[in-house]
Amino acid sequence: MSDEASVGGEEERDAARGAVIVGTIPGQSSRVLKEAAKYAELFHAPLLVVHVDVTRFVTYEDPDGYVHSAPIDLDVTSGEGALADVTAAATTALEGRSLEWSVQQLVGDPALAMKHLADQVEARLIVVGTRRRGFGESIREFFTGSVAARLAHRQHRPILVVPLGEPVPDDEDVWPTA
Repeated sequence: MSDEASVGGEEERDAARGAVIVGTIPGQSSRVLKEAAKYAELFHAPLLVVHVDVTRFVTYEDPDGYVHSAPIDLDVTSGEGALADVTAAATTALEGRSLEWSVQQLVGDPALAMKHLADQVEARLIVVGTRRRGFGESIREFFTGSVAARLAHRQHRPILVVPLGEPVPDDEDVWPTA
């Protein structure tokens, strides 16, 4: 079964229709949330702040849309802590903004989970940040690919990729070897 995400019942899907979806991770720069909020305000659309727990996978989805998942790791509380961190960051970054927003945790592959959610709510835009620089992140991206690139090849919505950190100079290798 594919990794999937779901917005609760029909009422929740209707409330989120046309949303801007922003993928977030704990410790990420608030710039990603703030850029997503700008577009949600411009579109007069709700903002869905999404964290994808990659330590869990979808076991099955009920006909009413409820997703059942199981942990890959026995530490089942790791995703809950990450969701709390993302919720706190969103609350701080979006304070004082005049927009409707909510936080949702998805499970599985980040690109596939956000694609499925975007299909469900007919999202207008998906916003993600760039990867962190460093050897470990370069290796991870080499094997799993960029979430933004995978989204661009697997669905039809526009994707806004928000650069994080300092840009890599034109003469520097983005895939460091040591």
